[in-house]
Amino acid sequence: MSPAHLRRWSWIHTWSSLICTVFMLLLCLTGLPLIYHHEIGHLLGNDIEAPQLSAPQAPARLDRVIAAGQARYPDKVMMYMSQEPDEPSLWFLTMGAHANDPDFKSIAVDARTAQFVGEPPIEGGGVMQFLFHLHVDLFAGVWGKLFLGFMGLLLLVAIVSGVVLYAPFMRKLEFGTVRQGRTARLKWLDLHNLLGIVTLAWALVVGATGVVNTLADVLLKVWQVTEIAEMTKPYAGQAAPVTLASMEVTVRHAEAAAPGMRVGFIAFPGTPFATPHHYGVYMHGDAALTSRLYQPVLVDAQTAAVTDRRELPWYLKTLLLSQPLHFGDYGGAGMKFVWALLDVATIVVLGSGLYLWLRRRRAAARTARAQADAAPAFAREGEVR
Repeated sequence: MSPAHLRRWSWIHTWSSLICTVFMLLLCLTGLPLIYHHEIGHLLGNDIEAPQLSAPQAPARLDRVIAAGQARYPDKVMMYMSQEPDEPSLWFLTMGAHANDPDFKSIAVDARTAQFVGEPPIEGGGVMQFLFHLHVDLFAGVWGKLFLGFMGLLLLVAIVSGVVLYAPFMRKLEFGTVRQGRTARLKWLDLHNLLGIVTLAWALVVGATGVVNTLADVLLKVWQVTEIAEMTKPYAGQAAPVTLASMEVTVRHAEAAAPGMRVGFIAFPGTPFATPHHYGVYMHGDAALTSRLYQPVLVDAQTAAVTDRRELPWYLKTLLLSQPLHFGDYGGAGMKFVWALLDVATIVVLGSGLYLWLRRRRAAARTARAQADAAPAFAREGEVR
């Protein structure tokens, strides 16, 4: 690589890293506990667990589950109902004053007895919710997500430029060398380069999936105004139904339309994931991959007849697959431990990069001051001569 190209790549790596480093450190520090958010929630007592029954019991009818929620909050309407893949004994109901109420209530109902179990912590409350919002959108909504997405793009540029610079800077050293007995700056430079290469693939994956996740709101909006709008054209201009069909019948019809799949969540009429005329029943598979991919089934909210069913577009599939990959929560405890170790290593890479830049700035400032102090002495020596 020519000196000119080397300087250009070095400039790109330095400034792309510096601009995003503080925010990437924030994301790594907040992301570390979020890797174990289920375990931490359990320890803090924030997770709701289904009660133990003396004998196995068949699932209750879904209409009874909904009735339990409406008995709890009779002045609210149903917005969503969902089940966690690893907790089929609970239904989580989301209820609000209207279909798009931001001040909603979330309750858990036993899927076997249709009895109220409890209410999860209020959105925005608690340490984990604080860390989650700081990690996802800096408490700035969509604009916060897009800003963090731009920082993620700069991280990818920094990683690629760092790889380009690695070979010429390390060509005279064996891989993994950390020179001891020299200056602290040289030791940290070697450690920075070593950990940067070791965490390369992970940082690329987490950085790229993080960028995709920041586009979630935009991608969902595109899907709603294209695919969903096309699926509901026949209902344009019609009045919304006054009485809703049985949820038990609705789900039975959706399962028949998507054999081999199970219900992930249900959106009620008027919510962003349905239409004023339909239930949105979102099905998924049981395998590690298909459990993350939802297939929407639109069901007429008055007749319970399936009106449309289609695959999600590629960009939403990419989004859904990137979410578990970003936090490493699809491979059990072993995967989470590896993700946590690599997260810590990345924190060291980011911190050491900032340290090296500051040390170089200080060294350059000292050199400039020394030259400035020496200049008058040279001038006086010239005058004497």
